[in-house]
Amino acid sequence: MTASSRPALVEGLKSLAENYDLILCDVWGVLHNGVKAYESAGDALTRFREKGGRVVLVSNAPRPGSSVGTQLDGFKVPRTAYDAIVTSGDLTRLAIEERIDRVVNHIGPPRDMPIYNGLDVRFGSIEEADYVVCSGFDDDEHETVENYRDRLEAMLRRDLLMVCANPDLIVERGHMILPCAGALGLAYEEMGGTVFYAGKPHAPVYEKALAVASTLSHRTISKNRVLAVGDAIRTDIAGAVGFGIDSLMIARGIHAKELGLHEGDLVSDHVQDWADRQTAMPTAIMDTLTW
Repeated sequence: MTASSRPALVEGLKSLAENYDLILCDVWGVLHNGVKAYESAGDALTRFREKGGRVVLVSNAPRPGSSVGTQLDGFKVPRTAYDAIVTSGDLTRLAIEERIDRVVNHIGPPRDMPIYNGLDVRFGSIEEADYVVCSGFDDDEHETVENYRDRLEAMLRRDLLMVCANPDLIVERGHMILPCAGALGLAYEEMGGTVFYAGKPHAPVYEKALAVASTLSHRTISKNRVLAVGDAIRTDIAGAVGFGIDSLMIARGIHAKELGLHEGDLVSDHVQDWADRQTAMPTAIMDTLTW
């Protein structure tokens, strides 16, 4: 699909499907909201695959793809909706493996510890560590970046690298908007610290996803036949633009309140006006992912 000066407003994936062989689809905000699955999204991806397309889920979840798959099963997202899952947690594991002889300090909740499963990792305090893995907030419903300022300052004094396992700044959970590890990564960067971001919008996660899809298809998939789907301008859309692929923004995600979308509203021209003011421009915009 050729990008125009303004993103196209589309009602369903069907109108775009023939232009693409591969969809790289975001998970949280597109397939589910952290509480329940969006059935129409799973149906749309299933139909795309039935027509011969490939779907790789690309998530900034700070856990391995297998763990995300289990979570999707719990939400009853059909396995027919995707071929594979690539997460920032997968890339974080690679970063940990590259530093397996070094001491790591972990910032994040216990649910993210599967990042380390099967790895002979040595954990230590910030004073003992050689680097830090940040997967999120210990209590994302009540904490802010300021609760971590002392830890970030201690890291900065030792010039520790932060591996950010989830570059998202915020995430939607039900009707709540909660902070993610990316908010701590950004704060550390602004303080002068060094951060390696394992997921979107950075190229390595897209390269990995494209390689996985090409292997499954037994052929190289050209970038001009790839569509990224997501709800976040900063990660999903900016990442697609930076990687040189088309993108479909789902409006009823983390930007829904900013866009003034309420239940029953449909995407309209004012969403294009909003997109004009953003740092990255999607190829197309859809209300929710439907066929």
